[in-house]
Amino acid sequence: MTASGKIIKIDRNDWAGGIQKIMASYRLFGPVKRKDYHVFEELHADEQPDLKYQNTRLSPKSAIYPQSEVMFRYSLDAHDVDAHMLRQVNKNYSPRAVIGIRPCDAKSFLLVKRNFDTPEFQDPYWLQAYECTTFIGLACSRPCDTCFCTTAGSGPFHPEGLDILLVEDGDGYLAEILSPGGAALLHAAGWNTEADVEKERRKIETLKQQAESKITSAVRTDRLKSKNVQALFDAPFWEDVAFACINCGTCTYSCPTCWCFDIQDEVRGKAGVRMRNWDSCMYPLFTLHGSGHNPRNTKAQRVRQRFMHKLKYYVDRFSGDIQCVGCGRCIRLCPVNIDIRKVCHLMNSY
Repeated sequence: MTASGKIIKIDRNDWAGGIQKIMASYRLFGPVKRKDYHVFEELHADEQPDLKYQNTRLSPKSAIYPQSEVMFRYSLDAHDVDAHMLRQVNKNYSPRAVIGIRPCDAKSFLLVKRNFDTPEFQDPYWLQAYECTTFIGLACSRPCDTCFCTTAGSGPFHPEGLDILLVEDGDGYLAEILSPGGAALLHAAGWNTEADVEKERRKIETLKQQAESKITSAVRTDRLKSKNVQALFDAPFWEDVAFACINCGTCTYSCPTCWCFDIQDEVRGKAGVRMRNWDSCMYPLFTLHGSGHNPRNTKAQRVRQRFMHKLKYYVDRFSGDIQCVGCGRCIRLCPVNIDIRKVCHLMNSY
């Protein structure tokens, strides 16, 4: 049996010590509670991940793709030997691990990778951060009522994109090893008690079925691929879908599969940085040309772009997958109750 076929049993009494050992070899990111909500952050030396959470408002994508990232530094001082030259900022690509990530969020990185790693172009910042990261998933036994991951190519126990899948098991966790990187992390933690694979896999399968049965929300995407792009683009329902939208961008910032960014220079005195920041197709300035022309100058056009990209353009380009993992964040957080499930139904049945 290969290492990736093993299941390791982790006693709760050994958990904290193992986390500290991991921190000796990895930069560790995990869920922590900040005021009333959980967020994914890099853990301090004395900090433990709080795995008693349902889900976070923002996905863990910032562990790979920071909201703001300095790419270059430069000087405008004529006396500086490097004046008017861009110098790439050194990055820390030492091994890192994201612990407690939900399976839907782990799957989202695979969808996003198709954008940052193409045959023509590779984004070095995103790729190097992704490739040095080990993903330790936490199976979801209490899905939110807005989750529809099982019909969006994912699920509460979905293994794709993970190196380890943790499943709560009474006095500890069962850790299913899914890759050599996952095996290496468990070894670094000192968690090495092998479980009876067949027995524990049956238990995991039972828990998986129980979790999936709690997901009552669904989307149908079976007809999206065959739809005519122009017909969907000109569909009569876009004004109604966009009517309440206030272009706040909450949907795109909370979405684990949104990747848009803007690059800008920030100068103070004679020193400057070139940085990239998350951006949103919901913003009026997102498509504003230098000429002053804006091809998407109404909110209906911007709302249409968001859903067409996720549910049609991406589907056509990448063989049927929607650019969504069904985490339901955009539904829960939208201040005007725009629901991607309803829009998907409109597009799929049009």
